[in-house]
Amino acid sequence: MVEVTEISEKKSFISGLKRAFAKPLRKMPAYDQEKDGPLIELEVPEGLKEIERYWLQEPYALASILEDRKTRYYRLVEPALTKFEKELLERLYEDFQDILVLNPTSSRIEKDALLIDKTLFLLERYKVEISASTIHKIIYYLRRNLLGYEKINPLLYDPYIEDISCDGVKVPLYIYHTRYLNIESNISFGEEELDSLVIKMCQLNNKHISVSQPIVDATIMDGSRLQAILGREITPRGSSFTIRKFRKDPITPIDLLGFKTCDMEMLVYLWLVIENGYNMLFAGGTASGKTSMLNATSLFMPSTAKIVSIEDTRELLLYHNNWVSGIARESFAADSTGEISMYDLLRAALRQRPDFIIVGEVRGDEARTLFQAMSTGHATSSTMHAGDVQTVINRLTNEPINVPHIMLQSLDVLCIQEQVYIEEKRVRRTRSLVEIHNVDPETGDLGVNEIFSWDPSEDGFLKVGDSHIMQKIVHVRGWDLSQMRNEIENRRKILTYLYEKNMRSYIQVSLVVQAYQSYPKMVMEAIENDTLQGMIQDMVA
Repeated sequence: MVEVTEISEKKSFISGLKRAFAKPLRKMPAYDQEKDGPLIELEVPEGLKEIERYWLQEPYALASILEDRKTRYYRLVEPALTKFEKELLERLYEDFQDILVLNPTSSRIEKDALLIDKTLFLLERYKVEISASTIHKIIYYLRRNLLGYEKINPLLYDPYIEDISCDGVKVPLYIYHTRYLNIESNISFGEEELDSLVIKMCQLNNKHISVSQPIVDATIMDGSRLQAILGREITPRGSSFTIRKFRKDPITPIDLLGFKTCDMEMLVYLWLVIENGYNMLFAGGTASGKTSMLNATSLFMPSTAKIVSIEDTRELLLYHNNWVSGIARESFAADSTGEISMYDLLRAALRQRPDFIIVGEVRGDEARTLFQAMSTGHATSSTMHAGDVQTVINRLTNEPINVPHIMLQSLDVLCIQEQVYIEEKRVRRTRSLVEIHNVDPETGDLGVNEIFSWDPSEDGFLKVGDSHIMQKIVHVRGWDLSQMRNEIENRRKILTYLYEKNMRSYIQVSLVVQAYQSYPKMVMEAIENDTLQGMIQDMVA
């Protein structure tokens, strides 16, 4: 008799949900902090001093930076729940299982609207009287846990975090903060909780992780890179993960000027080199800014060109209509069935008649194919892990890449990136920018001509050589030296204008570069009349 009653109640509940789906979506009640009170309360623990606090998701989550005599700490502060609110939240979790099954949708906006609507519907059905602040707190946690990445979700909203690192069970989460470097947070996980989160993060991004396949690389919803390990077989301290955050608004040449990664002369040089289809390779160590340089300088590619990009995890973002973005895919089976490697994507790209090929990073067979593409006239840009010019050559000419020496001369420009510390602050600098010349037929040595070099003592850049590529551009374009000087000066004026007006978004920079390629006189007149900013704003709108 009890089972019949439970089944009847379940059917009644589900039929009520179905009727509710046909009605207009409910909206969150208004929340007034002065009237309803703050959602979070923050007290600085005894013995610690707060040096900064800022909102991550106002008014739900904020970050507080604390310090004692020894170290600094990152404290995430979220709304505190009463015992009643916790019980209500658990009841909502149970009932939401039916709602999510009955209402499948892939749009995040639709999911968010559905979550709010059905939460308010369930609260009405429970016949509980709760305040607006309680409703907002409950919906915050439902959003965080059902649509986001649970405890770490607010960290993804912190613009100052570069890396999020979980090293194991009951180990505090560490973050790399642009202002305070590596600092310990107040977040940690139990074993089941951590295993569940790692599996969930992979599944949300269409990746499979298990005991048999315990290591996964993925790109999460905001574009950041995830590297996750499940269980204790590989990592004895338990499951672990690292998230390398990437800006939703990518770094542009104007940002490079602001960060002093390179100077104006170098950017003008790179603009001309890339626009005219010469081959680029950005090399450096981990987190040295290789991909940021690749993405920023790719904005100099002509608007009329067809671009094909190839990556293992999505990092590049261009404002270009004729752009094909390819992402490598892992196998669905143990025998590699269904795997699409970067080598496969690169071979396919060569059949698409691209003007420019961008490869996120070369490390194997795809490198030889990339150099073959260079040799056949395709303009290419890529990155590689190597700390100096000689290491680049050694890696390219030895296992597992094995590019023949004679093919190395297809590479035109090599840019060495480095992560350095200036006054205890971690920064990225372009250590050296060199041109590659012909291979010596007798010795097999590669001719290298350094154009720009970074001076650590002054934290500035020196022009140490004359460019042979610039001479080639003059010859191919049919310019004389005065025309080349004029082009260099125009590009310097454009970049200076964008920097002074803080027009740094990748859309603004792309539109200005593309406009100059098509209508150079119009752009230069707009700069002289100080109307370029308004013109670009109208184009963006």
